[in-house]
Amino acid sequence: MRITGAVLERSGADAPFAASRPFTVGALELDPPAAGELLVRIEAAGVCHSDLSVVDGNRVRPTPMLLGHEAAGIVERVGDGVADIAVGTRVVMTFLPRCGDCAGCRTDGRLPCEPGTAANNAGTLVGGGIRLSRTEGAAREHVHHHLGVSAFATHAVVSRSSVVPVDADVPPEVAALLGCAVLTGGGAVINAGRPAPGSRVIVVGLGGVGMAALLVAVALGHEVIGVDTVDAKLALARELGAVGAYSPADASAGGIRAPLVIESAGAVPAFETALALTAPGGTTVTVGLPAPGARASVSPLQLTAEARTVVGSYLGSAVPARDIPIYVDLWRTGRLPLERLVSSRITLDRIDEAMDRLAAGGELRQLLTFERNPS
Repeated sequence: MRITGAVLERSGADAPFAASRPFTVGALELDPPAAGELLVRIEAAGVCHSDLSVVDGNRVRPTPMLLGHEAAGIVERVGDGVADIAVGTRVVMTFLPRCGDCAGCRTDGRLPCEPGTAANNAGTLVGGGIRLSRTEGAAREHVHHHLGVSAFATHAVVSRSSVVPVDADVPPEVAALLGCAVLTGGGAVINAGRPAPGSRVIVVGLGGVGMAALLVAVALGHEVIGVDTVDAKLALARELGAVGAYSPADASAGGIRAPLVIESAGAVPAFETALALTAPGGTTVTVGLPAPGARASVSPLQLTAEARTVVGSYLGSAVPARDIPIYVDLWRTGRLPLERLVSSRITLDRIDEAMDRLAAGGELRQLLTFERNPS
């Protein structure tokens, strides 16, 4: 079938991307789902730093590639062997499929799925195939998948293991956020950090993932403090239930500490700030993804003398099929107002500008939304 999507032509483009235009928005061909796969009509897709990291070259992926990995949509067709999801079901699309059988999957979320990771690195679906292509002159060219999803398009073909069904009462803009921001930020709290009931939690970096961590921690009854360099984000953190919100300098100067500190900015200064704000005996959880060459300064003596723990958590150490229903239940009861994470809405033709706004640091989640078109 013919779809419309935003294809990243090359990584490492110069900013501003509105000028260098690394994306081409246009027509592509999408093959029907193979066995174990689904055709999904995209309703909403979030613009995340993991997309930006491919655009700016910090994450090496094969190009051309159809980006977008945090999304929700409606199943329009199922491949052979898919018996547990019906046409018409709304699904959350997640960027790390889980086979359920490999050594990584047997760690209950602590390590990523090995076949899923290999497919993501290769730009294929879990089964090894590519369902996207386009015609350039007389030649047909494959277009790689991004993290098994490729949601910056009107439709996607994905593996059954890349989706979690949700009930129709969960609106698409909430469902989309569950696939990355909430899985990652919330998982840093409930899976990796596991704070004692009612204890203090500090979140360093209040982008989409960090603010999701803050919302989940507040929903679970913790005393939450937000740390960021952007005043507007600090103000929003207070609105969303944080008992305090500070710049990194003010937090450090004020002697603020917590037994659990979550770093979600993916930058060395944020990681070092998170370490400095962690109380003796406490845990620092890092979910941010800095540039591959980034290096931080750590005192091994302090780690030893203060009995510190530093935990890396990829995708919030999540098992999506287990964790997404938890967040849906919190949202239904009104304790998790995920709608507040949406900072702006855009259309597909503004994707270059969206990457610039994301890089500037002022956005939480920009959402791509789509008008329904007949397939």
